[in-house]
Amino acid sequence: MKPLAFLASGAAFGFLLSMARATDAAAIVGMFRLTDLHLFGVIGSAIATAALGIALLKRSGARTADGQSISLQPKPYHRAVLAGGVIFGVGWGISATCPGTALAQLGEGKLYAVPTILGILLGTWLQQRLARRAAVTSVKVA
Repeated sequence: MKPLAFLASGAAFGFLLSMARATDAAAIVGMFRLTDLHLFGVIGSAIATAALGIALLKRSGARTADGQSISLQPKPYHRAVLAGGVIFGVGWGISATCPGTALAQLGEGKLYAVPTILGILLGTWLQQRLARRAAVTSVKVA
Protein backbone atom coordinates (compact mmCIF):
# COMPACT_ATOMS: atom_id res chain seq x y z
CA MET A 1 0.00 0.00 0.00
CA LYS A 2 1.26 3.44 -0.87
CA PRO A 3 1.59 6.16 1.82
CA LEU A 4 -1.27 8.12 0.23
CA ALA A 5 -3.51 5.05 0.53
CA PHE A 6 -2.59 4.74 4.22
CA LEU A 7 -3.43 8.42 4.75
CA ALA A 8 -6.74 8.07 2.89
CA SER A 9 -7.77 4.94 4.79
CA GLY A 10 -6.82 6.60 8.09
CA ALA A 11 -8.82 9.70 7.21
CA ALA A 12 -11.81 7.54 6.24
CA PHE A 13 -11.53 5.62 9.52
CA GLY A 14 -11.37 8.88 11.48
CA PHE A 15 -14.40 10.19 9.60
CA LEU A 16 -16.36 7.04 10.44
CA LEU A 17 -15.34 7.29 14.10
CA SER A 18 -16.56 10.87 14.12
CA MET A 19 -19.86 10.02 12.41
CA ALA A 20 -20.46 7.23 14.94
CA ARG A 21 -19.84 9.75 17.75
CA ALA A 22 -16.97 7.57 19.00
CA THR A 23 -14.91 10.76 19.33
CA ASP A 24 -17.53 12.51 21.47
CA ALA A 25 -16.46 12.70 25.11
CA ALA A 26 -20.08 12.80 26.28
CA ALA A 27 -20.86 9.58 24.39
CA ILE A 28 -17.77 7.89 25.87
CA VAL A 29 -18.68 8.98 29.39
CA GLY A 30 -22.25 7.80 28.76
CA MET A 31 -20.93 4.42 27.69
CA PHE A 32 -18.94 4.01 30.91
CA ARG A 33 -21.90 5.20 32.99
CA LEU A 34 -24.21 2.86 31.02
CA THR A 35 -26.49 5.77 30.12
CA ASP A 36 -25.63 5.89 26.39
CA LEU A 37 -25.18 2.40 25.00
CA HIS A 38 -24.80 3.16 21.29
CA LEU A 39 -20.99 2.87 21.43
CA PHE A 40 -21.34 -0.75 22.53
CA GLY A 41 -23.19 -1.28 19.26
CA VAL A 42 -20.45 0.53 17.33
CA ILE A 43 -17.76 -1.62 18.94
CA GLY A 44 -19.79 -4.80 18.41
CA SER A 45 -20.36 -3.89 14.75
CA ALA A 46 -16.63 -3.30 14.30
CA ILE A 47 -15.80 -6.70 15.81
CA ALA A 48 -18.40 -8.46 13.63
CA THR A 49 -17.19 -6.65 10.49
CA ALA A 50 -13.55 -7.53 11.22
CA ALA A 51 -14.43 -11.18 11.92
CA LEU A 52 -16.40 -11.44 8.68
CA GLY A 53 -13.65 -9.69 6.71
CA ILE A 54 -10.94 -11.99 8.06
CA ALA A 55 -13.05 -15.08 7.39
CA LEU A 56 -13.68 -13.97 3.80
CA LEU A 57 -10.00 -13.18 3.26
CA LYS A 58 -8.95 -16.57 4.60
CA ARG A 59 -11.56 -18.38 2.52
CA SER A 60 -10.48 -16.56 -0.65
CA GLY A 61 -6.88 -17.65 -0.16
CA ALA A 62 -5.66 -14.07 0.14
CA ARG A 63 -2.11 -13.54 1.34
CA THR A 64 -0.43 -10.95 3.53
CA ALA A 65 1.84 -8.32 1.94
CA ASP A 66 4.84 -10.61 2.44
CA GLY A 67 3.09 -13.66 0.94
CA GLN A 68 2.12 -15.49 4.14
CA SER A 69 -1.29 -17.09 4.57
CA ILE A 70 -3.67 -15.12 6.77
CA SER A 71 -3.96 -16.53 10.27
CA LEU A 72 -4.62 -15.29 13.75
CA GLN A 73 -2.54 -16.65 16.58
CA PRO A 74 -3.50 -16.23 20.23
CA LYS A 75 -1.18 -13.93 22.11
CA PRO A 76 0.51 -15.40 25.16
CA TYR A 77 -0.94 -14.25 28.45
CA HIS A 78 1.24 -12.83 31.18
CA ARG A 79 0.67 -10.57 34.20
CA ALA A 80 1.59 -7.45 32.28
CA VAL A 81 -1.50 -7.94 30.07
CA LEU A 82 -3.77 -7.53 33.10
CA ALA A 83 -1.87 -4.49 34.35
CA GLY A 84 -1.87 -2.94 30.88
CA GLY A 85 -5.60 -3.55 30.50
CA VAL A 86 -6.35 -1.88 33.82
CA ILE A 87 -4.18 1.13 32.96
CA PHE A 88 -5.80 1.34 29.52
CA GLY A 89 -9.33 1.19 30.95
CA VAL A 90 -8.70 3.70 33.71
CA GLY A 91 -7.03 6.09 31.28
CA TRP A 92 -9.90 5.73 28.81
CA GLY A 93 -12.45 6.40 31.54
CA ILE A 94 -10.61 9.42 32.95
CA SER A 95 -9.71 11.06 29.63
CA ALA A 96 -12.77 10.05 27.55
CA THR A 97 -10.22 9.31 24.84
CA CYS A 98 -8.87 5.97 23.71
CA PRO A 99 -5.94 5.34 21.37
CA GLY A 100 -8.34 4.46 18.56
CA THR A 101 -10.08 7.81 18.71
CA ALA A 102 -7.34 10.17 19.92
CA LEU A 103 -6.05 11.14 16.47
CA ALA A 104 -9.60 11.56 15.15
CA GLN A 105 -10.38 13.81 18.12
CA LEU A 106 -7.25 15.84 17.42
CA GLY A 107 -8.32 16.11 13.77
CA GLU A 108 -11.63 17.52 14.99
CA GLY A 109 -9.72 20.14 17.00
CA LYS A 110 -10.44 18.54 20.37
CA LEU A 111 -7.24 19.40 22.20
CA TYR A 112 -8.09 17.22 25.19
CA ALA A 113 -6.79 14.34 23.05
CA VAL A 114 -3.22 15.71 23.25
CA PRO A 115 -2.46 14.32 26.75
CA THR A 116 -3.77 10.93 25.61
CA ILE A 117 -1.54 10.97 22.53
CA LEU A 118 1.44 11.92 24.70
CA GLY A 119 0.49 9.12 27.10
CA ILE A 120 0.35 6.63 24.21
CA LEU A 121 3.86 7.63 23.13
CA LEU A 122 5.23 7.60 26.69
CA GLY A 123 3.54 4.30 27.52
CA THR A 124 4.85 2.66 24.35
CA TRP A 125 8.37 3.86 25.06
CA LEU A 126 8.18 2.75 28.70
CA GLN A 127 6.79 -0.68 27.80
CA GLN A 128 9.61 -1.30 25.34
CA ARG A 129 12.20 -0.13 27.84
CA LEU A 130 10.83 -2.39 30.58
CA ALA A 131 10.51 -5.34 28.18
CA ARG A 132 14.14 -4.96 27.10
CA ARG A 133 15.26 -4.72 30.72
CA ALA A 134 13.25 -7.83 31.61
CA ALA A 135 14.75 -9.71 28.65
CA VAL A 136 18.27 -8.75 29.73
CA THR A 137 17.73 -9.77 33.36
CA SER A 138 16.01 -13.06 32.44
CA VAL A 139 18.95 -14.34 30.39
CA LYS A 140 20.39 -17.38 32.15
CA VAL A 141 24.12 -17.56 32.59
CA ALA A 142 25.57 -21.05 32.12
